[in-house]
Amino acid sequence: MVFIGHWAGTKRFIMKRLINLLVLLSFFLLPVAASAQPESASGSSIESSEMVLFSDIQSVYGASKYEQQLKEAPSFVSIVTAEDIKKFGYRTLADILRSVTGFFTTFDRNYHFLGVRGFARPGDYNTRVLLLVDGHRINDNIYDTAPIGTDFIVDVDLIDRVEIIRGPSSSLYGANAFLGVINVITRRGRDIKGTELSGEAGSFETYKGRVSYGNRFQNGVEMIASGTYFDSTGQDLYFKAFDRPSTNNGVAKDCDDDQFHSLFTKFSYYDFALEGGYISREKGIPTGSWGTVFNDPSTRTADDRLFVDLKYDHSFDNRLGVTARAYFDKYDYDGGYLYNFADSGDTPDYILLNDYARGMQWGGEFQVKKILFEDHKVIAGSEYRDNFRQDQGNYDIEVHLDDEKQSNIWAAYLQDEYRILNNLILNAGVRYDHYSTFGGTTNPRVALLYYPFRKTTLKLLYGSAFRPPNNYELYYSDGTTQKSSPDLKPETIDTYELVWEQYLGSSLRMTASGFYYKINDLISQQTDSEDGLIVFKNVDTVTAKGIELELERRWANGINTRLGYAFELAENEQSGKTLTNSPQHMAKVNLLWPILKEKLFAGLELQYLSKRKTISARDVDDFFITNLTLYSRNLFKGLELSGSVYNLFDVDYGDPGAEEHVQDAIKQDGVNFRVKLTYSF
Repeated sequence: MVFIGHWAGTKRFIMKRLINLLVLLSFFLLPVAASAQPESASGSSIESSEMVLFSDIQSVYGASKYEQQLKEAPSFVSIVTAEDIKKFGYRTLADILRSVTGFFTTFDRNYHFLGVRGFARPGDYNTRVLLLVDGHRINDNIYDTAPIGTDFIVDVDLIDRVEIIRGPSSSLYGANAFLGVINVITRRGRDIKGTELSGEAGSFETYKGRVSYGNRFQNGVEMIASGTYFDSTGQDLYFKAFDRPSTNNGVAKDCDDDQFHSLFTKFSYYDFALEGGYISREKGIPTGSWGTVFNDPSTRTADDRLFVDLKYDHSFDNRLGVTARAYFDKYDYDGGYLYNFADSGDTPDYILLNDYARGMQWGGEFQVKKILFEDHKVIAGSEYRDNFRQDQGNYDIEVHLDDEKQSNIWAAYLQDEYRILNNLILNAGVRYDHYSTFGGTTNPRVALLYYPFRKTTLKLLYGSAFRPPNNYELYYSDGTTQKSSPDLKPETIDTYELVWEQYLGSSLRMTASGFYYKINDLISQQTDSEDGLIVFKNVDTVTAKGIELELERRWANGINTRLGYAFELAENEQSGKTLTNSPQHMAKVNLLWPILKEKLFAGLELQYLSKRKTISARDVDDFFITNLTLYSRNLFKGLELSGSVYNLFDVDYGDPGAEEHVQDAIKQDGVNFRVKLTYSF
């Protein structure tokens, strides 16, 4: 049965309006090509007017581990800037990522999960995307989770830009750079130049406060320090699967709360930079997942993350650059799950099952960059990571799991950017990783970049990547819901892609991408029919193909529009069936309108996601949501004010559940709002 309460009666009307809007905007954008100025025969760079209009997104770091122009990056890259975050009212990294062409998110009322190019497996804790903060790896060493919701370690107000790099990048980064890399670049002290105070309030009794200080001093020291507190009561939620008198007629009351506090600091002095972050987050679970007691606030999770990163980066006069970093990471997870072990009709026998994970690691990386023979830009590096604590446990009145593990990884990589001709570049790289748990793996990446015309870039890309099974998939066994699978093998992917980037006139940019990838030995979450326990197995081969199209126009008067569309078909090769939680169509429209020049802006965001299959082979329906933000700055000196309405038309929709859920679909938020004030002095 499709998701209850779906807006079926209005879907056709809304889709018609969406199509009309896309067509209207397309005609609105097309005249730019006709009015373009004649091209000059000199040079290969973009003309100055384009540089001004697109100046905030002209370079990317994460694609090659050094700064380079977007058109020279060996990937299809999207960038979301600090201005985008403010003007479209993004509250979390998940909000930012779901606005990007080809990306979508799933929320199970506990954690946010990321879908990329039609791939988002139930039970996957964002393990197939590598998340970086200023180049530092954030994925933990227990679940390999890339946290993108309220558990992300950096307040979005501290983000300068987010680099979204599609495709495999194991040739540089190793594990988890499977479907893509997300590199979050944080603000610098010079961007704040004093103190910032920020407060916000929103629906569901949600409140957030932040205080930040940043500056650059004459002695060369630059620093930023910031602290954030967040609290949300959440909402009472109805789930039809629990609609019985014994379970409060399906209503989970006071079980959706969310709280966190976080700290972030960064110091730099010439070639040295010291950076650290910490977050402690606690979340109630209202879904009755894992067979827990429904409508009881005792079931909840707590996650603590900490990292410290020391980096040295120096460029010598002989076109040699050296980068070295050392780091320490700590991750703690604690879960409380309330069970009733009484037989039906008996007096309840409640037991709180305690679940935990403790992860610690330290590591280092050394990299050299060198320009050779004028035409080669070579980087070579090595990395070592020591996972000296990888513990998992589960207990109530007795111990069900007490697992202590250690592991280490070392790697070496090499990449060469060879400028064969002025308009032809070959970028090739390879990395070897050796794991103490399963041995070695080698992963290459090759990109051929061709510039046939001054405003045209063609990229032919190939890359392979791997993802080793994490400790949770290998060793977790509580005897009640899940069992271990110590014989898992790493999964691998091969990706082929063609990208066309085109500037039309001085204010319009188009990017089109066609891709195909194949995943072998996919690790999938399944329920064993013999004992009813969840287990991870290497059982699937997945193939996917699709196209992504993005149009962006920027006017000199500040009006910006971005249209994105993705068609993606991801299938299980053995069965020929579409993957679960895999939409075939996604459409995104972003419109930014300056109501008062440099003072008041309106940001309108439209997002469409087609239907997705659930694990029971049914569908959750497609949906179309609208978000609207009004943002003002400098109405008074140092004051910024914004108001946002999310899901403006109160669309009723859900995301597919996972094996641990009774529900096929997990209800998402209806219309909700946020008001935010920031004062700088």
